[in-house]
Amino acid sequence: MNRKPEKSPAARAYFRAFYRGNRLRCAAAMLLLLLSVPQNLIGSWLLGEVVDVITSGDVEWLKRTLLFTVVFVAAIFCVNTAMYRVKSTFIHKALAQYKSLAFQNLSEKSISAFSRENTGRYISVLTNDVNSVEENYLKRSFQLVYFVLLFFGALGMMFWYSPVLTAATICLSVLPLGASLLMGRELAVREKAVSDKNEGFVSQLKDLLAGFSVIKSFKAEGEARSLFDGANRDVEEHKRRRYWWECLLTAVSQNLCSEILQFGIFFLGAFLAIRGDITAGTVLIFVNLCNFVIQPINVVPQYWAGRRAAAGLIEKLARVTEENAGRSGVAIEPVLREAIDLQHVTFGYESGAPVLRDVSLRLEAGKKYALVGASGSGKSTLLNLLMGACDGYEGSIAIDGRELREVAPNSLYDLMSLIGQSVFLFDDTIRRNITMFRDFPAERVDEAVRRSGLDGLIAQRGEDYRCGENGGGLSGGERQRVSIARCLLRGTPVLLLDEATASLDNQTAFAVTDAILHLDGLTRLVVTHRLEEALLEQYDEIVVLRGGAVCEQGRFEELMERKGYFYSLYNVSAAA
Repeated sequence: MNRKPEKSPAARAYFRAFYRGNRLRCAAAMLLLLLSVPQNLIGSWLLGEVVDVITSGDVEWLKRTLLFTVVFVAAIFCVNTAMYRVKSTFIHKALAQYKSLAFQNLSEKSISAFSRENTGRYISVLTNDVNSVEENYLKRSFQLVYFVLLFFGALGMMFWYSPVLTAATICLSVLPLGASLLMGRELAVREKAVSDKNEGFVSQLKDLLAGFSVIKSFKAEGEARSLFDGANRDVEEHKRRRYWWECLLTAVSQNLCSEILQFGIFFLGAFLAIRGDITAGTVLIFVNLCNFVIQPINVVPQYWAGRRAAAGLIEKLARVTEENAGRSGVAIEPVLREAIDLQHVTFGYESGAPVLRDVSLRLEAGKKYALVGASGSGKSTLLNLLMGACDGYEGSIAIDGRELREVAPNSLYDLMSLIGQSVFLFDDTIRRNITMFRDFPAERVDEAVRRSGLDGLIAQRGEDYRCGENGGGLSGGERQRVSIARCLLRGTPVLLLDEATASLDNQTAFAVTDAILHLDGLTRLVVTHRLEEALLEQYDEIVVLRGGAVCEQGRFEELMERKGYFYSLYNVSAAA
């Protein structure tokens, strides 16, 4: 037996989000919906009354019917207006809470969890799938109740007028009911396929837009168009299949079967009217009520299939926001008292291809460390491990004796900040990008601006200057200064810098690095390719990576005296 799948606990939370603080609106909309059901039945009765008035020639009866019709139409308008208003308020608050819960769950993931995922599917489930949930789940939930009540109301009214015609109606309704049930199941399958293909299309589009400059510089526009066209054709083909099935379902159940039902009842009713068993008005009432029988038969299975498909999309959202959920861990204080110890750390992104090899390193609290080495030596990977981006390493990384894998990600982010090579800025003001939309004392913000070298930009454009999409209104160096100011303002005890001054001119880079090295009380690990003596002499220790392993470490003077690998790197840099 095909049983209805159980909702997962994560999905139930999303279903509950629709009704949180919103149940009264839902109940009011449903009540007004119930009041609107009789209007169709009464409207059918009025048509029959008018026909019978015509045949009787009773003018007073016609006046009373007209007065009732005017009052009836006014009442319908008031009820429907109120119902649509309340229903729309309920639906839009439900969707807002649904999407808010999704983003809340997404934002609670750790960096390591999020880095393993395809962001395109989040865009898909929060745009295309949300539209489907709105149409097929929320709106159709009301419509399903409406049509079911209308169906039974119409049958009851039919039975009151003529049990014979009612029995004939039920018999003739079997055909469209069977067509709707059988074809509605396939519609749900095709709706799910469209969602999956749209996810792939969004991912492809996201990659092509993100790599626009690369595509242009390599003159790969034709290849990019081919990739886009392939994904576009794929999703549109699945949409075509879904639309074709909807049209076929409409043609079979709503057109062919409806006409068979209506004409069958019309001719049978005409026969009974000729015999004198019913009036001509009753025949018209039955023909009109047939619409309220056939319409639910046609749309309820289709709407039910769409509703189940939408419920499947909610399950999909629950799954993607729940999988790779951030690991739990022990909360630690945002203080580094002793040191960060790396013992025999080996790590690779692919099995059998280590990027770091047996790295042992002690980073003592409050000290300054430079991390140098050739490109591909593992410097950025080491910083990412310290930020908890990957926990599949061998060996141990301990923070004041606590293994990093055991630390709650949020606690880790309170302890460390990373300034990377790539900088993301919101399409907002410089100040809000520095503060990350939080409130800080003005003097702290000004200090971070000064130390990051942003004071000239602020003086020129003002702190309310909008940075543009991903900082498009600023130069690469200006974007990097904003990133540095963020971390300085946040003031975490440990500061990790991954080529943070690479986009700055030499003078500004020197000034920014010098300011960071003079910050009191911070533990700093700086990945740098700028091997300048005046800066290198300020580090408590320089760690040199070669082929993923620590080959040398010590103060600048010590490493120069050894004339080893660092000595060679320094001389090559000085000659460049």
